Amino acid sequence: MVDILERVFRRFELFAEELGGIVYLFIETLVWMVRPPFRFTVILKQMEFIGVQSGFIVFLTGIFTGMVFALQTSYAFRLFAAENLVGPSVALALSRELAPVLTGLMVTGRAGSAIAAELGTMKVTEQIDALYSMAISPVQYLVFPRVVSAVIMVPLLAVLFQFVGFWGSYFVGVYLLDLNSYRFIQDTVYALELKDVYTGLVKAAFFGLTIAVVGCYKGFYAEGGAEGVGKAATHSVVISSVTILVSDYFLTALMFGR
Repeated sequence: MVDILERVFRRFELFAEELGGIVYLFIETLVWMVRPPFRFTVILKQMEFIGVQSGFIVFLTGIFTGMVFALQTSYAFRLFAAENLVGPSVALALSRELAPVLTGLMVTGRAGSAIAAELGTMKVTEQIDALYSMAISPVQYLVFPRVVSAVIMVPLLAVLFQFVGFWGSYFVGVYLLDLNSYRFIQDTVYALELKDVYTGLVKAAFFGLTIAVVGCYKGFYAEGGAEGVGKAATHSVVISSVTILVSDYFLTALMFGR
């Protein structure tokens, strides 16, 4: 019994320590957001890496998510002779939930793991220590550009996801399921509100922040050579993915709760 309690408390202690480290790194990043130099070239490079290079996988995920969702909802709505609700249902689901969450998960797997691996490699090869020796803050040089880039690019990728997802659902609904094209568009425009769009973008920005901060934190504290770098990348993906899914519930309850 004592051993079990010790393990529970030890795990809680490790969780609290890691959470505190992530929060501290985030606060330190906020401080550097208002202190020059801002290194716009590095930020643009990270925007290209996190955003542009993730575009193709987000495009594929978005279009097939929209197609599958239209196919499934059409079968359900046909039972109630309400096929005209396919377009609005897909648009609302994409804007509120599917686009920000699935975009966050895709970026986590592609860019979040790479951030942790890159910074972890720099850590174990003492390149981060070299930055300290040159009076350069690693947080300002390495973390700040990645956090800013993720907060900007993940919402833009979510917009891409929404766009291609809707037209994927339109293709399935109109050309494969023979739904009325005019009704599909008009019902969607009528049902979709501005709040549905911007709340999804707020979620995506938060998820981008989570991906970057967690990836940087795990990379900063990687140890143990190549094995430690691999563990840092794996833990980064797991923590970011779980955080995205858990925080999505609370953000939804906060934004849409009655």
